[in-house]
Amino acid sequence: MRTRHRKSPLDAMAIAALAQTGRRARTLEVTPAEERVFRVFNEGPESIHVPVWLVMQLGSFAAVFVVAGDLLRRGQPRRGAAAAIAGTLIWGGAKKMKPIIGRGRPERHLEDVRVRGQAQTGLGYPSGHSAVAFTLAVISTDESSSVARTAALAAATTTAAARMYVGAHLPLDIAGGVALGVLGGRAANSALVDRGLQRSNGRHGRSHRTAH
Repeated sequence: MRTRHRKSPLDAMAIAALAQTGRRARTLEVTPAEERVFRVFNEGPESIHVPVWLVMQLGSFAAVFVVAGDLLRRGQPRRGAAAAIAGTLIWGGAKKMKPIIGRGRPERHLEDVRVRGQAQTGLGYPSGHSAVAFTLAVISTDESSSVARTAALAAATTTAAARMYVGAHLPLDIAGGVALGVLGGRAANSALVDRGLQRSNGRHGRSHRTAH
């Protein structure tokens, strides 16, 4: 059995990114560089609002159960359970982190923010949509082809960028959400998918030996 989900440089990078962006976000300062990145996305054309909004739903709480149900239908019960459990925990965890950091939405820190759709309430860091989208992408495509993984990660990245386009999050919020999602997805694969398969293979091995 492969042990691909032991700690790797990717885990270390995600932990470092979460710690660093959280520390910077807690200062409540928006640097000129961060503002420039935000403006690039927030000032995008109005014509893409509907398709961007549709893709953005991949980071909603409802998407957790849509993806989990799809994995179950495809005969991947462990991965479906991992998506449901990890997606829910990451969604709730992001909400718990917000008051610890205390960073507001973009319009609280910047002027002339384009808010598309319903104005967001509450705090900004980390982006829950980004965290959920990346958690689900990592879990659902772990054993998929490189094409499927690339497509899923591209959709998750679009979801994250969409949160700046609609004026809901600043770049540090997005980076923190992505890091949280990668950690959540990899942890779920290791704890809920790989270990379950190892136990299953172990039982099958013992049964095979007993039959002989």
